Amino acid sequence: MPTFTITGDIDPFLHATLRKGEKMYCESGAMVMMEATLDLQGKMSGGLGSALMRRLAGGESFFQQHIEATRGDGDCLLSPMLPGAIQMLEVGPQRYTLNDGAFVAASAEVQLAVRTQNLGNALFGQSGGFFVLEASGKGQLAVSGFGSILLLEVETGKEVIIDNAHVIAWDSSLHYEISVTT
Repeated sequence: MPTFTITGDIDPFLHATLRKGEKMYCESGAMVMMEATLDLQGKMSGGLGSALMRRLAGGESFFQQHIEATRGDGDCLLSPMLPGAIQMLEVGPQRYTLNDGAFVAASAEVQLAVRTQNLGNALFGQSGGFFVLEASGKGQLAVSGFGSILLLEVETGKEVIIDNAHVIAWDSSLHYEISVTT
């Protein structure tokens, strides 16, 4: 599995190290630099239907960049599309739901799928709409948002109010409601 390291404080890069044979994928346009031992291909992950749903529903690119260490070990640098922090999440038993444009990169074993929200969340939310992206599988997931990131642990029984335009990713098992404030 590739190793990911966040480098820099303001507008950081995501440094990925791959051993020969390892694979990863990232948002289209995220690759800044890579060694010649790596191959990069644009692909529609999950086929035409999934790519179209990701584009229309999740605000992500139609194509994703797939990077593979084919000729030996290699490094690459990735950058989010907007200036801001990067957060690494471990996907495994825990799945994550992603807000529009939050996806940066993931190890090849992590799958991104489009799923539906309930109608109330879709109508009142400023982002995501009726569809959101869900990350599952096993591996590392890099997400980003405009500005800084605060990792918030929501305890069982504790209610928190967050402006949904500022949420990047959350545990898919989290019960949430989107409402209009007065």
